Amino acid sequence: MDNSTLQGLGTVFAMVAFIGVVIWAYSSYKKKDFDEAAQLPFADDDVQETSDEQHKDARSNKQ
Repeated sequence: MDNSTLQGLGTVFAMVAFIGVVIWAYSSYKKKDFDEAAQLPFADDDVQETSDEQHKDARSNKQ
């Protein structure tokens, strides 16, 4: 096997891997998981707001 054959096999392997990732990412059975993951940055906002409200209540009770 010479260098150009190895480069060709590497290119084919990379193309197959890319197509596999695209099929995996756009398959319908993963949609629910991806939708949940997309909402993760917003999930902390609810916890933070509740925590802020508790801190404000604690401060007002001390005074």
